Amino acid sequence: MVRSPYARTASTLLVIAVATATAFLLGARTGTATSAAQSPPPTAPVLLIPPELQDASWLQKLRDEQVKAADGIRVFHDFQFTDRLVESGISFTHRSVDDAGRTYQAAHYDHGNGIAIADVDGDGLSDIYFVNQVGGNQLWRNVGGGKFQDITASSGVAVPGKISVSASFADIDNDGDADLYVTTVRAGNLLYENDGHGRFTDISAASGLNYTGHSSAAVFFDYNRDGRLDLFLVNVGRYTTETMAGGDGYRYYTAFEDAFAGHLKPERAEQSILFRNEGGNRFADVSRQTGLQDLSWSGDASALDANDDGWLDLYVLNMQGDNQYYENVRGTRFVKKSRQLFPKTSWGAMGIKVFDFNNDGRLDIFVTDMHSDMSEMIGPEHERMKSHMAWPESFRGNGSTSIWGNSFFLKEGPGKFREISDQVAVESYCPWGPSVGDLNADGYDDTFIASGMNFPYRYMVNSVKLNDRGERFADAEFVLGIEPRKSGVTTPWFELDASGRDRNHPLALEAKVTGRVSVWGARGTRAAVIFDIDGDGDLDIVTNEFNAQPTVLVSNLTEKTTVRHISVKLTGTTSNRNGLGAVVKVTAGGSTYTKVMDGNSGYLSHSVHPLYFGLGNAEAVNRIEVLWPSGKRQTLRPPIEMGSSIDVREP
Repeated sequence: MVRSPYARTASTLLVIAVATATAFLLGARTGTATSAAQSPPPTAPVLLIPPELQDASWLQKLRDEQVKAADGIRVFHDFQFTDRLVESGISFTHRSVDDAGRTYQAAHYDHGNGIAIADVDGDGLSDIYFVNQVGGNQLWRNVGGGKFQDITASSGVAVPGKISVSASFADIDNDGDADLYVTTVRAGNLLYENDGHGRFTDISAASGLNYTGHSSAAVFFDYNRDGRLDLFLVNVGRYTTETMAGGDGYRYYTAFEDAFAGHLKPERAEQSILFRNEGGNRFADVSRQTGLQDLSWSGDASALDANDDGWLDLYVLNMQGDNQYYENVRGTRFVKKSRQLFPKTSWGAMGIKVFDFNNDGRLDIFVTDMHSDMSEMIGPEHERMKSHMAWPESFRGNGSTSIWGNSFFLKEGPGKFREISDQVAVESYCPWGPSVGDLNADGYDDTFIASGMNFPYRYMVNSVKLNDRGERFADAEFVLGIEPRKSGVTTPWFELDASGRDRNHPLALEAKVTGRVSVWGARGTRAAVIFDIDGDGDLDIVTNEFNAQPTVLVSNLTEKTTVRHISVKLTGTTSNRNGLGAVVKVTAGGSTYTKVMDGNSGYLSHSVHPLYFGLGNAEAVNRIEVLWPSGKRQTLRPPIEMGSSIDVREP
């Protein structure tokens, strides 16, 4: 069996790690090996994989360099985020399947899980849904003041016994509450109808959305402008075998040894699906009928109106190859125009967000690229550079249509984009996906990039890119206190019974250990959402960590400066109730700020929540304009109270 270069890279790391494991295991017994981790003492001797996790001093060097460079950042950055997980009351812990740990396979299981928000009970506060691989998902109700309550049991959305992947909130029946769609690995996807009070009913089978396969993200948008939300279901490709394995209280399909060569095997392709909302909570597969039959190995996609004709098009990511763009022909069919608009795209694309980077009123596209980075392990000093593609042409193509790293497409007119990633400094290392929001409330949207590969790779930092007045992005994760993590760089990954069932495990054999051994790996984030957790007027960040507890990063911006902002909540009437697809423009202080309501809140995460507009130094709001998906245009004029949440109802 031919193994992919990706798999060989991971295997090599494991061999390097176990070659020096004994020394670090002995160090762990004396308490020295866990100096990089701020976690409770383990119950068994610790084995760090890779052993380089012992030394996290390089983070201080990165911090010093970034803080020094911050003198050149022209926008406000004198504020910090603090992890308030304990204070929030959230006790969720993500658990991964064994193929991402004890029986490690370089496969798509390690792509992790999403996190999504919506006001599920109608109290005006955004609640959080955490997606998990093992042990069930959890829904946490926002009770105000940055505190949350676990309502999983009463809500009915735990999804027990399934390997969940992503979550999408959307009002599928236009009744005014947020329904929930969850994708799983070969266990049937799930659609839950909300009763308006945060209690959900499983309507998967009757809806027609109970697809079984290797699904990833679920993108809701109204492609035919009939006022009902349709669904583009993103499928990765077949990366699991027919062999079942048992973990601690769960079962799962084991991954192919050459899972990351799947894109070279047409028989493993799994088409993504366009479902049309027929009304009455029923959906029909219209992929063939509309000509939207995409076979990319994809994790996510985004709806966008690339040609400004009022009909939502689709940009579909490809994890290993060319991204695809499909133009919507007046809600009847889709035409592939990928290379016409985007001659080169990120080869290993993972996440996408559409937003107005420079406040010119046009919506740009930011795509993060994970898999180009995986071709070669590099040191922290090279993380802001494009990948030096080390994989052979037979695996990654000739590169004529590829960008080996993140891409940023600046929109210059209808159907016209220019790739400017290097000019605006958006490169990062091993990113999953971006979450976008105005973190310093200056009117320019910033981005938090969930990053990191975890076991058996080294620690990789999450990135924060502060938008420097629409001209470039400035690295600020250390400046803002997000890195280094309060919780440290390592986390318990799995345990080995080196004298029992795991006596022949490669780590146990190479380290020559006996008894129970706790294997620790690097922390890493898979998905994030940006919203005002505590209602103080600034934006905070909540992450879903892989095989660890989340982080609840609370901003102190309002304590450091005067924050001028408004939030806009949309209620469609002719359009879909959530207003997904609407473009909102807020004019204040002589500037106009543009945002699209697309639900894309992070990697594998689609949320429904108000649009937050930071307004810089503006003293008053002049007007709010909404272009609804139906084509209606609406303008609100003063009085519009600064700092308020405005509920805009479609006329």
